[in-house]
Amino acid sequence: MDQEEYDRKYVNLKVLKSIQEYSKTEGASSAAVYPIRVPEELLYQVLKLQGPDNADKLIHHIFRSGLDIWSEEFFTEAFGSQENLERFIELVKKRTRINDE
Repeated sequence: MDQEEYDRKYVNLKVLKSIQEYSKTEGASSAAVYPIRVPEELLYQVLKLQGPDNADKLIHHIFRSGLDIWSEEFFTEAFGSQENLERFIELVKKRTRINDE
C-alpha cells in the first residue's frame, strides 16, 4: 500500500470512528451545522401537533437514520469488509509503534 492510499484510508477510518462515537453519545456532539433543510409541511405539522422538542427529536432521528445508512455505504466503499478494516487497523498500530520508537 502506497502512502497516498494509506493516508486516504486513515482519514476514512477517522470519519468512521467519529460516527461511531457520535452514535454512542446519542448525538451529544460539540459540532452543529445549520440550517438543515426539511420539508416545510413536515416541520409545520410536527411543530403544531407535538411541539418544538418533538420536532427537534424527529429531525435528529431522521438525520441519524440517514447517517447510519450513509456510514454503512461509506464503510463498504472505504474498506469493503470487516477483515480489511481490521488489517488496516493493525497496519496503523504497527506504523504508530515504529514511529514511537
